[in-house]
Amino acid sequence: MDILSNPKVTKDIVSKHGFKFSKSLGQNFLIDNNILNKIVDSALIEEDDYVIEVGPGIGTLTREIAKRAKKVIAVEIDKTLIPILEETLADLDNASVVNEDILKLDIKKLIDEEFEGKRVKLVANLPYYVTTPIIMRFLEEEIPLKNMVVMIQKEVGERIESQPNKKTYGALSVGVQFYSSVDIIGIVPKTVFIPQPKVDSIVIRLNIYEELPYKVSDRKKFFKIVRGAFAQRRKTLLNTLSSSLSISKEEIKQLVDDEIDLKRRGETLSISEFVKLYELIYESK
Repeated sequence: MDILSNPKVTKDIVSKHGFKFSKSLGQNFLIDNNILNKIVDSALIEEDDYVIEVGPGIGTLTREIAKRAKKVIAVEIDKTLIPILEETLADLDNASVVNEDILKLDIKKLIDEEFEGKRVKLVANLPYYVTTPIIMRFLEEEIPLKNMVVMIQKEVGERIESQPNKKTYGALSVGVQFYSSVDIIGIVPKTVFIPQPKVDSIVIRLNIYEELPYKVSDRKKFFKIVRGAFAQRRKTLLNTLSSSLSISKEEIKQLVDDEIDLKRRGETLSISEFVKLYELIYESK
């Protein structure tokens, strides 16, 4: 099999099968072998690892993963790519494709049936339009993950790894960092894709916590506070929380009791402080 990341090889395969790129599915195929290797290297794949890939395209990344992993399952929503993948992965006995929508697929069932229920790694070049839903689904549903290495829109990656008091810090930063630590692997220029997207990408690794460092008994209520705190960034915690939680300002003042300054804005709070705020509002009653 020729190196799929070679631009000519990619174009020839696409042309041979009469494949048409879908803007609505955010299809951009990587054509740079160095970046391909960087993605796989950063996933720290070992020979006994099981890997899920999302959006394999023509199988470029899939083949590299299969060289190192025990088994890889690629989940591809576009049925027109299946014949291409059957061709490009035909010589691999440890790689297979599932033609499903990752947001609807029963991921835990897949892991039980294909990976003996063991912890897996997620490696993917994620379509921009579903980046956040996919990442948050894997985190919030507590899919048994070791780590997650994804190539995503640069702006989204910067928001994910952002810290308090930065403009990029928000509910997404808190949501991802609640479940994992974040490593920035590197920036990927838009020029190394076919077709070329309008913006640059970034590769990040999420190191999933085996045991969550933050103890929250009701995560729905916790994240309601987080989303509320960022809903109107220019307003103080007192105003945003009263509005989003439908609790009077006087009651919020009584519950928080000066343990957190309610004149602060949400973007100044660390995750630990959000946890404290949750405890004061919901667990002190």
